[in-house]
Amino acid sequence: MSAEQITEKQVYLFEEGNASMVKLLGGKGGNLAEMTALGLPIPPGFTITTDACKSYYKQGGRLTAELQSEIKGAIVALEKVKDCRFGDANQPLLVSVRSGSVTSMPGMMDTILNLGLNDETVAGLARQTASESFAYDCYCRLIAMYGQIVLGIPGFLFSRQLENLKLHSGRESDGEVSAGEWKQLTGAYKLLVKEHSGIDFPQDVDQQLNMAVKAVFRSWNNARAKVYRKLYSIPHDQGTAVNVQAMVFGNRGEDSGTGVLFTRNPSTGAKELYGEYLIHAQGEDVVAGIRTPRRLTELRENMPEVYDHLAALANGLEAHYRDMQDIEFTIENRTLYLLQTRSGKRTAQAAVKIAVDLYEDGMILKEEAVSRIDAGHLDQLLHRSISPLEELKPLAAGLPASPGGASGMIALDAETAEAWKRKGNQVMLVSTETSPEDIHGILAAEGVLTARGGMTSHAAVVARGMGKPCVCGCEELTIDADQRIIYLGENILKEGDILSIDGTSGRVYAGNVPLSDPEMTPELLKLLSLADEIRELKIYANADTPQDARISRELGAEGIGLCRTEHMFFSAARLPAVQSMILAESREERLSLLERILPMQQSDFEDMFMEMDGLPMTIRLLDPPLHEFLPNLEQLGEQLRRLQLAGGDSEEQKRLKRMIARIRSMQEKNPMLGLRGCRLGIQFPEIYDMQIEAVFRAAKLAVQRGIEVRPEIMIPLVGDPGELKELRMLVDKVASEVLGEAFKSITYGVGTMIEVPRAAVLAGRIAEHADFFSFGTNDLTQMTFGYSRDDAEGKFLNSYLDKNILSGNPFQILDQEGVGKLMEWAVARGREKKPFLQTGLCGEHGGDQSSIFFCQQTGLDYVSCSPYRVPYARVAAAQAVIAVRKNSHSSPIH
Repeated sequence: MSAEQITEKQVYLFEEGNASMVKLLGGKGGNLAEMTALGLPIPPGFTITTDACKSYYKQGGRLTAELQSEIKGAIVALEKVKDCRFGDANQPLLVSVRSGSVTSMPGMMDTILNLGLNDETVAGLARQTASESFAYDCYCRLIAMYGQIVLGIPGFLFSRQLENLKLHSGRESDGEVSAGEWKQLTGAYKLLVKEHSGIDFPQDVDQQLNMAVKAVFRSWNNARAKVYRKLYSIPHDQGTAVNVQAMVFGNRGEDSGTGVLFTRNPSTGAKELYGEYLIHAQGEDVVAGIRTPRRLTELRENMPEVYDHLAALANGLEAHYRDMQDIEFTIENRTLYLLQTRSGKRTAQAAVKIAVDLYEDGMILKEEAVSRIDAGHLDQLLHRSISPLEELKPLAAGLPASPGGASGMIALDAETAEAWKRKGNQVMLVSTETSPEDIHGILAAEGVLTARGGMTSHAAVVARGMGKPCVCGCEELTIDADQRIIYLGENILKEGDILSIDGTSGRVYAGNVPLSDPEMTPELLKLLSLADEIRELKIYANADTPQDARISRELGAEGIGLCRTEHMFFSAARLPAVQSMILAESREERLSLLERILPMQQSDFEDMFMEMDGLPMTIRLLDPPLHEFLPNLEQLGEQLRRLQLAGGDSEEQKRLKRMIARIRSMQEKNPMLGLRGCRLGIQFPEIYDMQIEAVFRAAKLAVQRGIEVRPEIMIPLVGDPGELKELRMLVDKVASEVLGEAFKSITYGVGTMIEVPRAAVLAGRIAEHADFFSFGTNDLTQMTFGYSRDDAEGKFLNSYLDKNILSGNPFQILDQEGVGKLMEWAVARGREKKPFLQTGLCGEHGGDQSSIFFCQQTGLDYVSCSPYRVPYARVAAAQAVIAVRKNSHSSPIH
């Protein structure tokens, strides 16, 4: 059967499936089926497949008659197991309806509980349980969830009525509300449904179920789910499964409850049961963060037999899945049920520790340990944290939900956070609690602070997944949304004030706080060593200073793939000398100025050779777009006007006039395509002569000090073989003159950066004069697309992405169809001419996972990225090898 065909069977009982059917049953459905087969205490149920979701959309938002018939059959099977009837007034069967996508998307789609209650069955439930207050609590919950999710009524309208009822009757918690008050609220909720939707709350339970299934399918394309999928590159065509499961009730009293459990600490990775629960509550109360839950250790004290049973099941599930599990559970009258298990979301620190611990315990192979790390999460481990200072006094404290330190302007809603972020501000999202609708605000924020919710609430889970600091359940936080102010204990801050949080300790501070640099943990060092055993690509760094070189080496770089010499001149002390050299009106004047610059260059190279002792260092000769180095014409004109008005120094006025005239004569219509790169070296060979001399003087001195040097001279912006031939001769000439007797003992290479499409096309001829090719994918992307990066990203690129004209930003993710084809051609043609030609990538794409995968497939020798991306690239390069091996093993043999 082709992938396009819809599977005939669209509904599976839990006992009919297993975890390998995840693409059809979704992650939740596959795991429920697997746990059922393992004989675990799972409430029975069935899964409506992802194919049914795709069919729903193809049918224009309708459930086919065939699907409705299958659902009805599955309900009948469930009735037999539970000895209840769906819609029966005496023995009613109640079910939950939950989403279950293939890729975990916590909180992004919808859930409805207690489905099957109506005016008749609620009475039956009351008789069954001998509790009217419990039955009508469940009925109220159903009406509110159904109203919000199926009918689109704002949820706060329901919660506000409940809060008002408790306020007027003096009830502090839901558990204190009487049966009569629940009945009163039921009537109010029904009126609210009628008023806002124009229809009565349906009494037909089959209609309830069908409408709920449609609503969950519909939630696959809600705004927050789309944002989440885009953020995590989840395919939009996966669809979601729907899980229909017999209800168990955590809201039946003080011996009932609901909770979430991780088999290891999701923040640190420590091997310990980590979770929270609520007494007298249903599952959505915990994950929604509307009540601050109790720690799991209290369950061990209050219901030790339940805790022991839960701990045993949790450990068993982790052993079965060989990974940390995120488990939802419900306790009904001291009987434990599991509602879900999945691989738990975790911080980068936890992910690394868990993977390494499982490897060292012999549960997984090193390839599996490396594959499990989201390479992007490694950035989190290199984020700064709040420095511990005695005088740093917290305003308040909450639950440490996601580690790391952050500061930002207080924003009291997601829209404000997003708007301020667009203006370039750092933002702290502060909220009573977050909901899935706030995902765009969390994405925009540096960190998240909430007044309610626990460490398994929506805010905590999503922040951890994004690597953002988060403090939840800060009880000292009160928000006045009307006045746009917050209270932290006795302190008052207004929206826009700076606030800092420490997601590791849970503390909250006023203003900006000092941040400290991260450390390489033993687990991270171990993981990186495992990755190094697997990967084939070398990992170099882009480094322009001795400090960059030192950091790169500490983080595992095997060389410098790009040293941009023009960046060495941007300091206030050096820039005037370079500007004067560029503006020189004669060769003699330029040579004189170059003599002043040469010692600066030589000193830099000496220090960098020392840092990179024994490792290659690729030095790109000057490639300055002229406008980046010329003095500002408007500022010079203003200086001249002031002097003229004040009758100032006439000689200074003449100097400024000459400089202005010289700059105007050198101005270019398009500096990025003007006199730069190798064109500058050919037009003014004395500039490159000075740089090459500085390199080899530094190399000679370094060798005399016992340092091993491996210089590689890169000629930028070559578009024709003649350009590289001309400048290679210059390099060899200067090297011979400077090195003298040491010429034969110092090995160096000469190559070019392939960043002009013509260079890629003529790669075979260019390779005659090159020892290496380095792909400068930033410029190569600009020239291949015909985009100016700054203009594209600032004006139209986002529109292209929104309209799916482009699948991704080509300046962040390598364009494999266009730029990638040029690279493949250049590598193939270059190696036809020189089989041992070294090839690498040194643009921003060197730190992007999919781009690194492409480099592995294309057969490049190395990628070069910014220093702090080196650990990321080491892991991504290993994952690329694993992926290529996996694909080759799974491909059919022809």
